[in-house]
Amino acid sequence: MKIAIIASGFLPVIDGVTVSGFYRLQKLSQWGHEVLFFCPDYSPLADIYPNWQDYTGKIFPGVRVVSLKSKPYFVDFERDVAWSAYRQIKQELANFKPDIIHVDEPERLFINFWRLTGVKYARRNNIPCVGFFRTNFLEYLEDFFPLPKPVLAGLQWLLQKLIVYVYNSYDATLVSSTITKEKIIALGIKNSLYGNLLGFESEKFDPNLRQDNFFANRYNLEQIGDRVKLIFLGRLTPDKGWDFTLSLLPKLLQQIDKDKIAFLVVGDGETKDQIVNKLAELETNFHLFGRVAPEAIPELLANCDLHVTTSEKETRGLTVVEAFAAGIPVLAPNAGGVVENIEDGVNGYLYQPSNEDDFIGKLKLLVEDSTLRQKMGIKGRESIKDKYNWDTTISNLVNIWQEQIKIKSHN
Repeated sequence: MKIAIIASGFLPVIDGVTVSGFYRLQKLSQWGHEVLFFCPDYSPLADIYPNWQDYTGKIFPGVRVVSLKSKPYFVDFERDVAWSAYRQIKQELANFKPDIIHVDEPERLFINFWRLTGVKYARRNNIPCVGFFRTNFLEYLEDFFPLPKPVLAGLQWLLQKLIVYVYNSYDATLVSSTITKEKIIALGIKNSLYGNLLGFESEKFDPNLRQDNFFANRYNLEQIGDRVKLIFLGRLTPDKGWDFTLSLLPKLLQQIDKDKIAFLVVGDGETKDQIVNKLAELETNFHLFGRVAPEAIPELLANCDLHVTTSEKETRGLTVVEAFAAGIPVLAPNAGGVVENIEDGVNGYLYQPSNEDDFIGKLKLLVEDSTLRQKMGIKGRESIKDKYNWDTTISNLVNIWQEQIKIKSHN
């Protein structure tokens, strides 16, 4: 099968969308498919990503990554495609002659190109063009744009209209979460198609990666010692719930002995300084790891005691299943796509969103009871067994593509 994938982002930017996109390409290559993959050019961020060239050109057999002319994004560690790059897409598609076009985050691409990405070419050549709903931008507006409520409400109304128009223009809108599917149907998107489509290298995550003195030996962090290690893993951006996390810390440290815990933050983003300053002010045992290569994540998780996320707007929550695969429980809000994998009180805890007392109470239980953490970690690993390996999830995606091609051929 010849597949054209047009994406709003890719490695070396590290997040759930880009990392999963990389492994998707790797698996498609192994299975003998031809893939033409479009993404922004990251060479302007060479000071942040000196290895950007590793992710452009022929990165796997049968897979070619086309870096499109890009422009600044509203966060300094990402890029957006430029309007003028669409001509390059049209030329490349004409030469490649794909069987199907798959578009990740088409609403973001629409705003940059001011056109429905891939749709015109697909219609003219009678091939399917599907969109993948990866990020709920509508919910993120209030985090990134602190506007007066009437202005924000008007902007949300306009964005909703745009999102509905864009996705309904595709042959199908793919979603990887049943909760997200319900949300986009409520918005007015009529062509949603659910599938278990997001995976990770599950075989690399293992509780047996836990080692004595891991942080002292690997990161020269002697002071962590026997503390209960809380790992926060993900982008350090406003949408990840950091305002809530930082606001409750003084109360939390009144109820949990700060000498018993260590805060490990893995990621980077615009709220980094705010996080560092607040945790330093409270004199906590805190360590910022910054951007960490995906291959280092399994060991980091396995050598921590629990994963904490306060993000209420995830469409899926890949870090949750990674934590379970590593054998540690998760504390998360009862909101968004993260709840699909968390069984409250079994493999982790769900606290009521924005409820500081509920969050602190459940975190305290996990911090003070190592047996509880161990039992939940075992249950977490059992709960995701064989569900999110790449063979399963990419096979699901390929089956959807093939079915869309079959439907189109009969029209």
